[in-house]
Amino acid sequence: MAFLEMASEEAAVTMVNYYTPFTPHLRSQPVYIQYSNHRELKTDNLPNQARAQAALQAVSAVQSGSLALPGAPSNEGTVLPGQSPVLRIIIENLFFPVTLEVLHQIFSKFGTVLKIITFTKNNQFQALLQYADPVNAHYAKMALDGQNIYNACCTLRIDFSKLTSLNVKYNNDKSRDFTRLDLPTGDGQPSLEPPMAAAFGAPGIISSPYAGAAGFAPAIGFPQATGLSVPAVPGALGPLTITSSAVTGRMAIPGASGIPGNSVLLVTNLNPDLITPHGLFILFGVYGDVHRVKIMFNKKENALVQMADANQAQLAMNHLSGQRLYGKVLRATLSKHQAVQLPREGQEDQGLTKDFSNSPLHRFKKPGSKNFQNIFPPSATLHLSNIPPSVTVDDLKNLFIDAGCSVKAFKFFQKDRKMALIQLGSVEEAIQALIELHNHDLGENHHLRVSFSKSTI
Repeated sequence: MAFLEMASEEAAVTMVNYYTPFTPHLRSQPVYIQYSNHRELKTDNLPNQARAQAALQAVSAVQSGSLALPGAPSNEGTVLPGQSPVLRIIIENLFFPVTLEVLHQIFSKFGTVLKIITFTKNNQFQALLQYADPVNAHYAKMALDGQNIYNACCTLRIDFSKLTSLNVKYNNDKSRDFTRLDLPTGDGQPSLEPPMAAAFGAPGIISSPYAGAAGFAPAIGFPQATGLSVPAVPGALGPLTITSSAVTGRMAIPGASGIPGNSVLLVTNLNPDLITPHGLFILFGVYGDVHRVKIMFNKKENALVQMADANQAQLAMNHLSGQRLYGKVLRATLSKHQAVQLPREGQEDQGLTKDFSNSPLHRFKKPGSKNFQNIFPPSATLHLSNIPPSVTVDDLKNLFIDAGCSVKAFKFFQKDRKMALIQLGSVEEAIQALIELHNHDLGENHHLRVSFSKSTI
């Protein structure tokens, strides 16, 4: 048994409600979650205890989006003193190959990874990794520094880089810019020299717990990871799931059903009375450009959402699956369809299929757009922008109240009154408010821009 203290009572209620119908499993064992009689946990300051707490806080904060980092900035875009969004990673005891895809899979658990560059310096395999936000870099360093990727080897040594941004020229197995899919591959040299690759044996050696005496099990783990779970090591965080395709240099998309690079999502358990194609377009559009939406004619609680590319589909799936929308827990997986077909002329559709490929509301059309740096999990606090000078606090509060929301807090940005933060009663309220009020006409040729915020008020 264990006690877990959440950041707020609301967060605890959300967690219990989420896991009541879907019992979570750790290492194939069901875990039952219920409320405790304790109002607060008293913990000692032993080094091991403090380290375990720091790791748990980091994972919890990123996964739930509700834990504020002590001393974290309250305004969007503010950088913590002396902290860069770029991490310098050195891999010690490199007994097994660590690819760019493996690094992306590990570090993306703590936030949106924008760029990665790998290289060898002083006979050490190193990487530079840029997050969308320095707070994510802080979480990752706090949780992963000193951890082993595999049993007793491939140790992560992590520091903040002096660089604040990485310049990536090529997208290949040495470097990757996840915001610029149009970059050339360059020379495309393999990550490992042939003699070194041969020494490691079969490409999938680290993906299976039954790879023989030489096959070490991955030692880092995260909750709700997908893929192949392997036995964990005492004292480690648990099993990290790395697919064999990630090991061999191809980023695997969990649940892809044998269709690599699929950009179509199957969204299930929707509320058929309230969901619309436009609503799904707005919501999934927070994480990528939605081209088409199709609500199933005979089963309206299911829909297909076609994103601009596979990375955006993965991002939307990771952030939105499991969120509550109109009283139901939304589920998103990769579809077996590779495109959403528009209805043929004369075919009955009731407006359930929509093409949004030419919509002016796409957030990510421009390569390198700042919107890539402001992608956050759904949260009860929304970031508002494009507010005209004549609109008051009460105007905006009433707008959200009329939409059925309870407003807990509100504040304009001190340096820029065109932007504000508004905290609503729950994450579900915020999701529904974003769907309803993004692009709302505020007058004076200003349309409200709404997105999820990493900050709290």
